[in-house]
Amino acid sequence: MIDIINNKSKLLGDDLKEEIKSGSRLRIAASCFSIYAYAALKEELEKIEELEFLFTTPTFLSEQVSDNIKKEKREFYIPKFSESGICGTDFEIRLKNQMTQKAIARECADWIRNKVKVKTLKESVTTQSMINISSQGSYVHYTPVDGFTTADLGYERNDSKLIGIMKTDIPEQSKFFISEFDRLWNSDNHLEDITNAIVDYISSCYKENSPEFIYYIILYNIFREFLCDLDEDYMPNEATGFKNSLIWNKLYNFQKDGAIGIINKLERYNGCILADSVGLGKTFTALAVMQYYSLRNKSILVLCPKRLEQNWTQYQGNKTTNIFYKDRIRFDVLFHTDLGRTSGKSGNMDLATVNWGNYDLVVIDESHNFRNNNAVHKDKDTRYDFLMKRIMHEGVKTKVLMLSATPVNNRYNDLKNQLLLAYCGDYSEMNATLGTSKDVQSVFRNAQKVFNAWSKLPIEKRKAKDLMDKLDIDFSIILDSVTIARSRKHIQKFYDINDIGKFPRRLPTKSYYPRLTDNMAVMKYKEIYDKLLSMTMNVYAPLAMLFPSRLEKYEEKYQIDLQSEDKNANSLGQGLTRQMNRENGIKKLMTISLLKRLESSVYSFRLTLESLLETNQTTLRLINSFLAGNKSAGIDKELFNYAAVDPDDDDSFALTKISSGKKIHIDLADLDVVSWKRDIEQDIEILTSIYVEMKKVTPEEDKKLNELFSLIDDKITNPINTNNRKFLIFSAFADTADYLYQNVSQYVLKKYGMYTAKIAGGNNNKTNEGGSPQTDRLLTLFSPLSKQKNVIYPNETHEIDIVIGTDCISEGQNLQDCDICINYDIHWNPVRIVQRFGRIDRIGSKNECIQLVNFWPDLSLDEYINLNKRVSARMTIVNQTATADDNIISEENEEMDYRKEQLKKLQEGTLQDLEDVDGNISITDLGLNDFVMDLVAYRKANGDPTGVTKGLHSVVAADESKGIEQGVIFVLCNRNNGVNINKQNRLHPFYLVYLKNNGEVVYNHLNVKSTLDALRATSKGRTEPLAELCRSFNKETKDGAKMAKYNELLQDAVLSIMEVKEENDIESLFKVGSKVLFQQGIDGLDDFELISFVVIR
Repeated sequence: MIDIINNKSKLLGDDLKEEIKSGSRLRIAASCFSIYAYAALKEELEKIEELEFLFTTPTFLSEQVSDNIKKEKREFYIPKFSESGICGTDFEIRLKNQMTQKAIARECADWIRNKVKVKTLKESVTTQSMINISSQGSYVHYTPVDGFTTADLGYERNDSKLIGIMKTDIPEQSKFFISEFDRLWNSDNHLEDITNAIVDYISSCYKENSPEFIYYIILYNIFREFLCDLDEDYMPNEATGFKNSLIWNKLYNFQKDGAIGIINKLERYNGCILADSVGLGKTFTALAVMQYYSLRNKSILVLCPKRLEQNWTQYQGNKTTNIFYKDRIRFDVLFHTDLGRTSGKSGNMDLATVNWGNYDLVVIDESHNFRNNNAVHKDKDTRYDFLMKRIMHEGVKTKVLMLSATPVNNRYNDLKNQLLLAYCGDYSEMNATLGTSKDVQSVFRNAQKVFNAWSKLPIEKRKAKDLMDKLDIDFSIILDSVTIARSRKHIQKFYDINDIGKFPRRLPTKSYYPRLTDNMAVMKYKEIYDKLLSMTMNVYAPLAMLFPSRLEKYEEKYQIDLQSEDKNANSLGQGLTRQMNRENGIKKLMTISLLKRLESSVYSFRLTLESLLETNQTTLRLINSFLAGNKSAGIDKELFNYAAVDPDDDDSFALTKISSGKKIHIDLADLDVVSWKRDIEQDIEILTSIYVEMKKVTPEEDKKLNELFSLIDDKITNPINTNNRKFLIFSAFADTADYLYQNVSQYVLKKYGMYTAKIAGGNNNKTNEGGSPQTDRLLTLFSPLSKQKNVIYPNETHEIDIVIGTDCISEGQNLQDCDICINYDIHWNPVRIVQRFGRIDRIGSKNECIQLVNFWPDLSLDEYINLNKRVSARMTIVNQTATADDNIISEENEEMDYRKEQLKKLQEGTLQDLEDVDGNISITDLGLNDFVMDLVAYRKANGDPTGVTKGLHSVVAADESKGIEQGVIFVLCNRNNGVNINKQNRLHPFYLVYLKNNGEVVYNHLNVKSTLDALRATSKGRTEPLAELCRSFNKETKDGAKMAKYNELLQDAVLSIMEVKEENDIESLFKVGSKVLFQQGIDGLDDFELISFVVIR
């Protein structure tokens, strides 16, 4: 009898169930074998006497595997080989997703050991596929049968368009095929026995896997396309010996990861931004990178703000103060402000002879200072221009390493400008190298639009996470490509603290609100503020007093100046308007300066009052001279613009004049001198009344200073950490630092025998310890352990216990011997407070606890904010190249609301990290570089993982202290391109979902970094299965047979993907050009294949 089986009305699997009897002998020749076909026929197959299975295509031949691996690097499972389907083919996804693979594999392996022999052809030869059953003299034969899978049995869908399997029970026909099969089966020249290899392969499905192995299998799947790009040219050359250097061995693990990543990015993208948070040692990480390039005989330049000079020069040259002198790291140090200078000295370097174009690597500290390219004068290059032209364009190809804790702010073009340095300003090269789907300009333009919309939300709805979710995926790709960023929280959560040392525990922030003085006869803060705000400050604005009839005269004078700055300017009167706005701006800045100095100290405030009084009195004498008959009296008004005293401090309110070198004479006869005199006399009266009051506040009467004394006494009596008497005190003003040094140094020396130092930069340092006031020496005596005093100054016997500093030491210094940071005044930008605290809040600290203390004016927060709002709302400083309507300081109330929120957090003690500042873009949540580097290192040590099936799992330990809760992480591969709308998932077609045991989503498929971080923290370095946890899991699931709970969680994982897509579809539906209605949807679990899963217990 002959029958035809079409796997539609009649299924091959059902027919085999009827024909296979107890004691049957089977011969199968097929291209593939699946454990799920065994499971479908398990009851019948367990009864047979023997199965001889012949693979009709070469399978499990080791030399062929290695050849094909070379050809197919980008594939993970051995491609085009039939063994890849042994644990489930593409058409058995649904069965694999039931997660019973482990139990089935165990039973199948036992069955093969007992009843099956497996052979394979050594070479590709056309061989007819078949299934033959012989049982007690009867025969049944099926041909052709492509494979032995559930799809071939008719139980799963199959993409074959025409299926016709001929079945015959005619003995003569069966015996012919049996004879031909046996002849080939017994030919050792053509076949190889692979039974043991098959058993080993299937056994891998049910053996316990180490967490680290599964972690790397996951990485191999996800990042396999990166591997062809990561050739030797982009990886550090270890033959240089850089890993034997002192600096390398001084690094913590996360710093080593960072250094390797930086070198990779510099080689691949020509530029990198290191944006690790405050206190994570960016300088040491950068030095390790510099050592690598130094060993390759590369020429290196460090560009830093002048105030951070000592941070770098201490590691130069053959001197005992250089703890890395044996490494001989060769580099030059110049300052940001040296760019553009063509003569003079900078340190030991003659700028006239600097070969700017010969640097192979430029390290830019505080690179955010190069985030804009706005020229003050149209005909003069900016520092950015000079860097681009003289260093990047000229001479050798230059790589750029940028260091900044805050590379991304609310103006995304600033970040783009930093990145452009690495490409010499060439957008086409930048686009080609970064490989985004859109051009870089469009990516940043779209990101700015998203930010602008987000910034208009009410402050309570303005969350950084929402902003990150809305930014284009290309923006994330750009940041990930060229940045390395880790936060304190990230390090604590995902690195072994035992290897890197702990962070100290932060005690709750203390805030003090001292009165000016206990003398009730002296004005209070609020009274002084009100008086200051009533001043006209018109001494700085003579042009505001011009008679209308005299305007034209001065419009012509100032027009000449304007056209020298801007050749396109031709509107008569524009130059005068700009100069008048500058004058108006300086009036408001002087008000701000007075207010901030009053907040700082009575002493600093008094000095400013004296200076302002002198300016007003000098001008009043000139006016009186004119009114007394000196009609030729006038003012030689210098043409000027204003810039920050510290050009590298964006947040400073201290400005200095930038003179144009030109003066315009203003005749007092052209001014309303009567009104001007009245305004100046009024201001003198106010200033004098306040000055008289402030003279009453001596150091003995200064409540704030005495509060500081009490704080010092209390800490010495009740130390935060045993025997620690160190104090780090910050002020924004050098005047206040002087005042504190004069009083504190005497107080603690007399009472406790403790030495004090004042560090204010330049030649302004002081100490009563008796030695040199050099910054490096003072800080080493202050923090002898972290600064390695025993190595650098072994003969010094003294220590300094109190350092009073300005913000010249608020960055780049490791002062972790100290356990208290006192802000004697509050910097307008809360980020600066975090940076100050970062001097002592550092990894590896010997202190158990640390304390932040803030001194505030005796005002409520609302009063304080409203005061600053009143001042800011009046500020109209105009940039010299801008129109008269543009302000360089925001007038918007939203900015004040934002500041209020941050200051409130500061007072409450909840703002201690940069990532706590709402609105800061945290690129820590974007970087995937660590995982790629993990994979590269694993491949180097172990080669490509081969013969590994899908669906494997590991069991790892939960750690709720790190936010890693019990549950399961699924790694899925999508078979439906309709899922990845708008390229939101960076890892498409791979999807990672982390669920709790109750089905609640911990991280959805868009939180890629967070899920991979959790995998890394629980798996890396754990090279053996966690036996106790594995036993517990196996008991729960009956050795993988009862997987209903995890199958339901897998369904929940896919449902979470669908829900996120639906939300985004609805959001996109009404946008112009939306194609949502025409896109393919997700049907459910069958659209995904389970790659692996990690059970967290």
